[in-house]
Amino acid sequence: MGIQDRPYYRPDASTPPAYARASGWSATTWIIAICVAVFVIDGFLPWTNEPVASQLVPGASAGQIRLIDRSEFALTKPVDVAPGVARGYAVLGRDNVVAEVEYRKERPLTRLGYFSTARAVYASDPVLGVSGFQVWRFVTFQFLHANLNHVLFNMMTLFFFGGMVENFLGKKRYVAFYLLCGVSGGLMYLLLNGLAIGGQAAFGPSFHLPGLLFNDPNTMLVGASAGVFGVIMAAAYLAPNATVLLFFVIPMRLGVLAYGLLAFALLAVIFGWANAGGEAAHIGGALAGFWLVRNPNHLHGFFDFLGQYDPTSKVARARVAVKRGSVQGSATSTEVNRILDKISARGLHSLSESEKRVLRDASRKPR
Repeated sequence: MGIQDRPYYRPDASTPPAYARASGWSATTWIIAICVAVFVIDGFLPWTNEPVASQLVPGASAGQIRLIDRSEFALTKPVDVAPGVARGYAVLGRDNVVAEVEYRKERPLTRLGYFSTARAVYASDPVLGVSGFQVWRFVTFQFLHANLNHVLFNMMTLFFFGGMVENFLGKKRYVAFYLLCGVSGGLMYLLLNGLAIGGQAAFGPSFHLPGLLFNDPNTMLVGASAGVFGVIMAAAYLAPNATVLLFFVIPMRLGVLAYGLLAFALLAVIFGWANAGGEAAHIGGALAGFWLVRNPNHLHGFFDFLGQYDPTSKVARARVAVKRGSVQGSATSTEVNRILDKISARGLHSLSESEKRVLRDASRKPR
């Protein structure tokens, strides 16, 4: 059986074409469009210098620096010292240089959205201060790309496999699936990098354990590939024997391709090959995709907190139950409708425990 013969891939004959549907583009198309638009717009914006680390000059004490109000520091204008790297100085008073400050040259959108251990979680620098707690980066890094090849490869892969997974899950659950795979990629990177940093802090710089990421905590992670790897794993579950062309030339089964890519990522992380950090994110995304496509019930109602009903969620099932007249006893149709209207206006968080119980009871009634 080919992919096109499967019911989740084959569109319903009664369904109008995409251009005629009110919903417009598919979620896959929207994700591709957003990633490409961000890449193009960021490419036209001027480079900026972001201070990422400092190194105290001889004679300057980190303990003394921490006692000084940072408003007393003056950071000199950075000067380019290498491709993508600039350097400046932190000056106290007129000529008392206390630290060299390293800058990284970045595009503005990339600077706001890339993922790193230091920015997403925590980092402390005696001159630059404390940074971190920027949790939005678990999502935003998924829409940024390092170069043209990076964005083309990810978007082409998403174009070929995303539609199959979206047809199986539905648009809302697919978006939740894709984003969660990306977040899982960031978490895997964070876990391996955090363990490496913690190990060296506890046991000294000589600490080394295969499989951990001994990267600088400021190392950038960008790209949609964590979510894309999740999509590939899901597609391999749905159509493992489908034939695909690797590099448009080499035929192989989709299942072989997916697990081969996962094996390569594991080896890259274990042996510290090039882009081991990116491969760690691929592993996180692939594992999330492997699990979520087999347990799609965990994606039900993912966006209900926005006040929009997922037709697979308990909220929507309760509404259907009311319309069919199956809500009986204390959970009258009027009461359930009132609760659903409240969710629409204020969101799920506005419900009391008794109101949530009414909805749960209504959704469990036989239809």
